[in-house]
Amino acid sequence: MPPPKPPYIRKLEELPPLTVWEVDGAYIRQNLSEEFTNFGQHFAFRFIPKNEFWIDKEHAPGEERFFVDHLLTEYRLMAKGKGYDQAHLKAIQVESRERHKADLSRKGLDGKTTPDLINKIHKEKLSCYSNNKVTVWVINGELVRTKFFVDFTEGGHDFVYKFVPRGEVWLDDDLGQTQDREFVLLHELHERALMAKGYEYLKAHRSASRIEHLCRNNPPELPKCLKEAVKQNLDT
Repeated sequence: MPPPKPPYIRKLEELPPLTVWEVDGAYIRQNLSEEFTNFGQHFAFRFIPKNEFWIDKEHAPGEERFFVDHLLTEYRLMAKGKGYDQAHLKAIQVESRERHKADLSRKGLDGKTTPDLINKIHKEKLSCYSNNKVTVWVINGELVRTKFFVDFTEGGHDFVYKFVPRGEVWLDDDLGQTQDREFVLLHELHERALMAKGYEYLKAHRSASRIEHLCRNNPPELPKCLKEAVKQNLDT
């Protein structure tokens, strides 16, 4: 049964162990905190239950996808002890990047790629995650940001960034050789496989965010999910 009203309106989605709720923002501002704006999470507003994200019903249609990206970043960092200002700044950067990527997937972004430039961008081929349909590269992120897209961070693939050669997934060298790189790779491979099947970016991204979140909260699931994501790209 859903929680009693107010301020709950309806459940938007499940990101176990988190639940995303649409709420009555006007009621919250009147009765709980006038500081509540479009959305919030427990570590910023203690009256929000720990495993819930709240999103105001008055947001523009479709923006909840970007708000959830913001909240996931902010929540994860603050749960690890980061201060609100630091977590909020990083969350804004993530939200901004996803808004740009959604726009790029609709409009496309052409870049002047040459074999010589691509050779300079490529740093290391990750053969263990590549197959005859998709090649995963660690790339020079600074060069990509300079030549193509200033907001490129973490990773990307050819169905979002037109400057990425066909059949390639790129991982920013800033990630280093950490488990975080594998979480980002899982996201990009899963998202790419869905977009290759015709999914629009925002729908594919939402699905990729779910599986990434699942594995970040259950790291033993990561190898299995990565193997499946590599396999899915064989069908593209």
